[in-house]
Amino acid sequence: MTQLTGAPAGAAPQAARAPSRPRVRPAVIGLPAFGLVITVAAWWLVTSGLNLLPPAALPPPQAVWASMTRTSDVLLPALLRTAWMTLAGFLLSAVAGVLIGMALAASRRVERMFAPLLVAVNAVPKIAFGPLLVVAVGWGQKPILTMVFLLCFFPVVLSTATGLTTTPADLAELARALNASWWQSFRKVRLPAALPQIFVGLKVAMPLAAIGAVIGEFYSDLPGLGYQILQYNGIGEFSTAWAAIVLVALMSILLYSALSLIERLALPWVKATTSAR
Repeated sequence: MTQLTGAPAGAAPQAARAPSRPRVRPAVIGLPAFGLVITVAAWWLVTSGLNLLPPAALPPPQAVWASMTRTSDVLLPALLRTAWMTLAGFLLSAVAGVLIGMALAASRRVERMFAPLLVAVNAVPKIAFGPLLVVAVGWGQKPILTMVFLLCFFPVVLSTATGLTTTPADLAELARALNASWWQSFRKVRLPAALPQIFVGLKVAMPLAAIGAVIGEFYSDLPGLGYQILQYNGIGEFSTAWAAIVLVALMSILLYSALSLIERLALPWVKATTSAR
């Protein structure tokens, strides 16, 4: 039989070939590692090489590493407690923020009534609530979760409300042309179109959750990383306090990267429909 295409006999069609497995590009790991090396080298140069800062202000990286390994039996359990508080508070603020954002997007009257109040709560420095939280909710996990919630919920509310109220006009017109109900339009059009914007708010809120957990631990009796920072700083162990700060930073990077991975897996169409950088 004569072949209709110019491909050689026995060659498989391009469309029939099995898709190749996604591979991790070396730059995804290599570039962050290279940036980390540059940062540590600059840190060493400022502290040990040129002696621009005293050890009490910023200990050299080798001293921080030595303190981290020496007190790992204290800092690692503290890291787990802070990570758990960060995740729990982030999930609470994410759920509440999405629900509040949906309510603001559903009714202009609700938005006009409560949007100024939300802006006012977000504008107040959260550290001012610290001593009051201990009186209001007591010791333990409650002040930490409350502080994380106060820091995180506003970006999620704003991104959710913005995403749901900026549905592309062609998609909204298509839903109306198909006589879709309100629920069908919300579930099939508005919510999927708003998900990229919602994830923007979630990624802004994730580092804020770590900040809120540390601030909350300043006013709590739970020995997380924030608690350890205060304790070691109070007794003059500045390198160990900085080791706890470094662990907070590393925890935030890992949580943010995990959230970005979830976004890529949950929204595969975003990369295909947007311009590449």
